[in-house]
Amino acid sequence: MNRFQKIAAQLKAWNLDALLLTGEANRFYASGFHSAGGDGAALITEKNAYYFTDSRYTEAARRQIQGAELREIGHGRGYAELVSEVVSQQQIGRMGFEDGCMTVREYEHYHKVLLCDLTPATELLMRLRSVKDAGELEAMTAAQRIAERALADILEEIRPGVTEKELAGRLQYLMLHYGASDMSFDPIVVSGPNGSLPHGVPSERPIGQGEFVTMDFGCVYHGYCSDMTRTVAVGYATEEMEKVYQTVLCAQQAGIHAARAGVTGREVDGAARAVIDAAGYGAFFGHSFGHGVGVEIHEAPNASPMNEKPLPAGAVISAEPGVYLPGKLGVRIEDVIVLTEDGCRNLTKAPKDLLIL
Repeated sequence: MNRFQKIAAQLKAWNLDALLLTGEANRFYASGFHSAGGDGAALITEKNAYYFTDSRYTEAARRQIQGAELREIGHGRGYAELVSEVVSQQQIGRMGFEDGCMTVREYEHYHKVLLCDLTPATELLMRLRSVKDAGELEAMTAAQRIAERALADILEEIRPGVTEKELAGRLQYLMLHYGASDMSFDPIVVSGPNGSLPHGVPSERPIGQGEFVTMDFGCVYHGYCSDMTRTVAVGYATEEMEKVYQTVLCAQQAGIHAARAGVTGREVDGAARAVIDAAGYGAFFGHSFGHGVGVEIHEAPNASPMNEKPLPAGAVISAEPGVYLPGKLGVRIEDVIVLTEDGCRNLTKAPKDLLIL
């Protein structure tokens, strides 16, 4: 599946003759073909699309990319030179580029080689990617089901003495085993006092009785990410642990209830934050309620206190409030939801009542 025509249909509204895509995520979004880092470029005009790559990817690109002319770079003919040829052939005067990810060095090279105006156009791609189509939602749902199968298995392996690193490694193996092509990000597995680190790195620390274990993980399927967090208790939960857990769960439910197309990211975040504030833990919730998920694990739009723009129908965002008590414990619960005109649909099916293993 590619989105060349979808992008081309936006060019006139943005006063562009063409759009140059050099970033890994947007190249994939446009073409449906993945190549690493800077190994590729796509150029889209109102009537034509071009994909440039090198000999390592040519055969694979030819098999996967439809609706675009494939051209191969070579010695003395790099990406800028191939793009320049199209600029001349198509008489392109104003070309959009990804100012959000292009380096200064890359920009200076393209500016030197191309005989056209280069115009920042990251926002065009951000708006398109913010609204998921049926194919994207299908891939994300499949990625979520893979992560949930891995969770069901890992719950059987959590016991005192097992280390955070061991659980993180098993999660990665299980997601690959069940069909993922990659991880959305390096899994976060933290326990006990390490749980107060929202993005803590799994360590050699053995898990103990009466502790929380927080697992934040996700995988990639057909180019799209899943993302989820579950916090479980081992052996037993203290009164304080239960209070923190229920506070976070109620906050998440409040944010999900508030989430719908047309409300701002700030309003969604605020609904969850009010619950945590009322419980006396407001100082211990430092991040936002959620972020966009798609080709990248963090993309637009965000459900944060700083986002005062209305969220669009079809946006997929995480729902992940948390409370982190320094040196003691942490709790985060995360689902992924897709916004609709009258509410939202939760793509995550894993249970989230407090589980004591």
